[in-house]
Amino acid sequence: MGKRVVIALGGNAILRPNQEATYENQLKNVQISSDLIANVKKAGHKVIVTHGNGPQVGNILRQNEEAKAVVPALPIDVCSAESQGFIGYMMEQTLKNALQLSGETAGVVTLVTETEVDPADSAFQNPTKPIGVFFTEEESKQLVAEKNWTMGEDAGRGYRRLVPSPKPIKIHGVEAIKTLIEQNQIVICAGGGGIPVIRNQQNLLEGVEAVIDKDRSALTLSEQTDADVFMILTDVPNVYLNYGKPDQLKLEEVALADAERYMSEGHFADGSMGPKMEAAIAFAAGGKEAIICSLDEAVAALAGHAGTRIVPNK
Repeated sequence: MGKRVVIALGGNAILRPNQEATYENQLKNVQISSDLIANVKKAGHKVIVTHGNGPQVGNILRQNEEAKAVVPALPIDVCSAESQGFIGYMMEQTLKNALQLSGETAGVVTLVTETEVDPADSAFQNPTKPIGVFFTEEESKQLVAEKNWTMGEDAGRGYRRLVPSPKPIKIHGVEAIKTLIEQNQIVICAGGGGIPVIRNQQNLLEGVEAVIDKDRSALTLSEQTDADVFMILTDVPNVYLNYGKPDQLKLEEVALADAERYMSEGHFADGSMGPKMEAAIAFAAGGKEAIICSLDEAVAALAGHAGTRIVPNK
């Protein structure tokens, strides 16, 4: 009996660090990812795929900035939609090809997905997420004055715009996603955390200038689609305690209580494994299994033979 699996792809699945952001490079990376995701489907599982979009939306914002004298700049939520569209196109095409070549009859559908957030979320009063291109200090001051942007210095590399990162409260289109996977479709959705939208005073949807954390969004997607497994694919095969140190310890099957203890002890860095473990722990707390593993070990991890698996307490 196959499992309903939400697969959250890391950024390296689309663009590797220091790699030129050409369409050809990104397509090649997505092709590799799609071949391996197709193996999960061929193993009999129902598959929902979500992905990051950080480098891609950053480059779209840079295009906005470079061309603003010729073409009016678009808001962040629209740039997020653009990135979902072109990543979804690459992923849908390569997945369809991988499935066809293997004789698999499943289809693939991409949904440009809105993610609803609370307009009263405190993140809107405290923008912390750096996006887009780097500016000098003088340019930064000018943007604050002209556009009322919040700017911040980023690791000694210059100044970047800071935007809110509110918590997701609802993934739109969940019922359609659930129907599609029951119809033998792989669904690609909620890319980059989803397009951030709020309910206005008339209870109507409107986009907001924000970026939703993709791990939090993938968790919400997993919960709201009633997934059996929440799988976060990374560029390492396992989660480790004391990572990179002589006493490094690989984690395999980990009970929820132990995972929570490791988290509280500070074993997982905020900028890398921390958000992934936080999301995995939250999903396992609902009584189901979360997996963190490398892309090429996804099928083995679902069978219990690879990766780090966070499981409910026995």
